[in-house]
Amino acid sequence: MQRQAPIADPAVTVNFDGQSGELVILDQTLLPGEVRYLRLTRPEEVREAIYNLRVRGAPAIGVAAAYGAYLGACRSRASDVPGISRDFQAASALLKAARPTAVNLAWALERMAHAFRASAHLPPTGLLAGLKTEADLIRTEDEEVCRRIGENGLALLQPGWGLLTHCNAGALATSRYGTATAPIYLGEQKGYAFRVFADETRPLLQGARLTAWELNAAGIDVTVICDNMASMVMSRGWVQAVLVGCDRVAANGDAANKIGTSGVAILAKHYGIPFYVHAPLSSIDPACFSGRDIPIEERAQEEIAEMWYARRMTPQGVKTFNPAFDVTDSALITAIVTEKGVIRPPYTESIRALFP
Repeated sequence: MQRQAPIADPAVTVNFDGQSGELVILDQTLLPGEVRYLRLTRPEEVREAIYNLRVRGAPAIGVAAAYGAYLGACRSRASDVPGISRDFQAASALLKAARPTAVNLAWALERMAHAFRASAHLPPTGLLAGLKTEADLIRTEDEEVCRRIGENGLALLQPGWGLLTHCNAGALATSRYGTATAPIYLGEQKGYAFRVFADETRPLLQGARLTAWELNAAGIDVTVICDNMASMVMSRGWVQAVLVGCDRVAANGDAANKIGTSGVAILAKHYGIPFYVHAPLSSIDPACFSGRDIPIEERAQEEIAEMWYARRMTPQGVKTFNPAFDVTDSALITAIVTEKGVIRPPYTESIRALFP
């Protein structure tokens, strides 16, 4: 079941309708041309939405996965807790396999598994209520985390600065505010008058379609540039800071983010521009030693060859390489902005301090 809506409220990018028992997501594959909400009732539908980027952004897919696991338990035909457990675990495994790079997905599902174990002694109605409460907490905590990231990130910026973003780490990628865009939204409220340059972010155009759409709707000065124009914009002195999100931060500070991020970091280093990664603690993986240990998702060649064109734009039979993410070396990252504060090199020490 699908619902049309006017301008999207970032608060309902991903949400749960308690009355109907449906997960409500904004279908981001249709933006900016069409605003449509999808109402999902089965974990298979949630998995499809995550894999096909209808809901995307590490925090948002964590929230969606939590509710997807809950739906798996709700739709169980079993009348006893062991039977519900089997269906819950099957739904969780299905969702976890949807996208491997973003650690928030596994993190949220582990929280749901813990909530299941904590309520397993209750009758089925109590067990389901416990799962719903945990999924709701994951969503509301994400909103507060993003607000704190915004406050901490804004302290690094000055009014009137030019800011460059890559991909979409905005309200569309979280429960509200975004991660890398949170300082921009909070700065707008305080009259900072930032000028934002949004990389289009090939091949899926998250910057051109999503970041530009939501910032423009919020009245923020935003200019879309092709990815290969970032050096020109930086060389003219139009950019004073680069703000990006991430899908996973390793224990040594290496950060995986949308493909092309590492190139932007190299350019920022060359021009002496600070490069800030914005990451909730749920995106930091202290068990992952370095960026070499982060699994990188590879996606279908159609995203490069066909998706945005009236007809195919590469010759038939020509190979493509389509990694969804790359890893930015910690040496290129000026600071990592978290909800607990701004951490700086050496990251092996500052990250360890976040996880006593």
